Amino acid sequence: MKKLLLGILAIGLTIQSYSQVVKTEKLSEVVVYATNYKYLNNVNTQEVASIPVQMLERKVASYDIKNSDIYHDEYDYYEVAFYIPEGKILAAYDKDGQLMRTAEKFRDINLPNTVKKAVLDRFPGWTITKDIYLVNYHDKKGVTKKYKLKLVNGDKVLRVKTDASGNFL
Repeated sequence: MKKLLLGILAIGLTIQSYSQVVKTEKLSEVVVYATNYKYLNNVNTQEVASIPVQMLERKVASYDIKNSDIYHDEYDYYEVAFYIPEGKILAAYDKDGQLMRTAEKFRDINLPNTVKKAVLDRFPGWTITKDIYLVNYHDKKGVTKKYKLKLVNGDKVLRVKTDASGNFL
């Protein structure tokens, strides 16, 4: 029994001497940059936007037109459409891959608290049944955001438009 324990101890100590040797390799340098950061800065709101809206806007900002199948050197700009079930974005890129403008439309998203509060203050007792979120971005003019809302109170139906700050249009 003593020989068996000493044998197991010897094997246990020798196995560690054959442990894996880790080779260190230097990796090449990677540079990450956002080509369309102005677009993301302009369309982001102070409040957390709806997840599908954020997801599609990030996809538009990170899209690389130069590596797509439709890219040719002779065209000045390209229009690309992005779709998800909740909405769509039509984006125009120049030949260098910079985002020039977008037209966005989303249905039935989570509204910002400022819009909800403005509707609740002006129309107490009304319920928002449908909403459409419209965004127009232009790299020189900036961004405009609108909400088209359908309100219901019993048999009455009312349609209103607001901006992102909750001001009625």
